Amino acid sequence: MGGGGCRETPPVRVSMLLTIKDLAKQLRIKPLTLYAWASQSKIPCVRIHGLIRFRPEEIEQWLSGFAKIHPTLPDYTKRGRDIDEIIAAAKRDINNPRHGETGPALSPRKGE
Repeated sequence: MGGGGCRETPPVRVSMLLTIKDLAKQLRIKPLTLYAWASQSKIPCVRIHGLIRFRPEEIEQWLSGFAKIHPTLPDYTKRGRDIDEIIAAAKRDINNPRHGETGPALSPRKGE
């Protein structure tokens, strides 16, 4: 075995870090939104000497977490209910604010 004497080492996978501008373009949001999310720890990021960068694999994992959220809708299809009853129940749910929510503000003057 003559030759150089160096073994071939497997390549190290180094992913390029994304900038605010890069990620904002990919997510189609404003860069200021990313700055806010990063400062509030709402998005995984790396700070390097004051610069904010993002690891693509961490962003992919972060985004995949949103796919699991499914809103629960009321079941208006119970047996024995006719369409008028279903519509009335849906209207009640829409017009009655849930706990902690507020309805539309009522104007003290007529016509506003």
